[in-house]
Amino acid sequence: MMPASSADSSSAPFKYRFNDSTLLDEALTHKSYVNERKGSSQNHNERLEFLGDAVLSLIVSDYLATRYPQLSEGALSKLKAKLVSEPSLAAAARRLDLGVRLRLGRGEELSKGREKTSLLADGLEAVIAAVYLDGGLEAGRIFTLDALSEELGHIESLQTKPGDDDYKTRFQEWCQRQYELLPRYVTVRETGPDHQKLFCVEVSVGEQVVGYGQGHSKKEAEQAAAKLALEQSDR
Repeated sequence: MMPASSADSSSAPFKYRFNDSTLLDEALTHKSYVNERKGSSQNHNERLEFLGDAVLSLIVSDYLATRYPQLSEGALSKLKAKLVSEPSLAAAARRLDLGVRLRLGRGEELSKGREKTSLLADGLEAVIAAVYLDGGLEAGRIFTLDALSEELGHIESLQTKPGDDDYKTRFQEWCQRQYELLPRYVTVRETGPDHQKLFCVEVSVGEQVVGYGQGHSKKEAEQAAAKLALEQSDR
């Protein structure tokens, strides 16, 4: 598919409309396209990609710190890393049909560059910078949060818990998100008389023990182990 023209770019399937369409043209131009056109005055998007990385980081950090004031710095950092990761940005770029609008050199075309996760993620960062330069930080914020709306929705679902005391459910959801694994609980010790037994439980993810807990029932001990594991995951 041929790349979009400058006239088409300003009416791209973004909710933001550019005043200066040359910024969007630059954001959509990969260096392979420029390298094949010696003497061309067209700029490629690495400058905007660099700026977009910083703008994206600021916007996402501000959103998370404001939306989740109860979370620790470690927990916020983990959420941010997931949101600004290459797979996350590439998924957002695909929803915006960014790939078909990129200007690529012949080599990238032949190697299916329009489908590459790295090129899509870089392209979205460049577009974020273009919106920021064209319309300011607020325009960049609105565009970025809208582009990442599905990823932000996943974060919301993680923070909406079935009950603050249901640590097992919360930890199971966390494990599935992070590792696509289910936690495993093992009773490692029982002490005390039958009418007042004390159970000690370990919880593992894969081969690693990540928490332990005690209680007067196995359920209580498992909840305690899951709580400890969740607390440690936020550090």
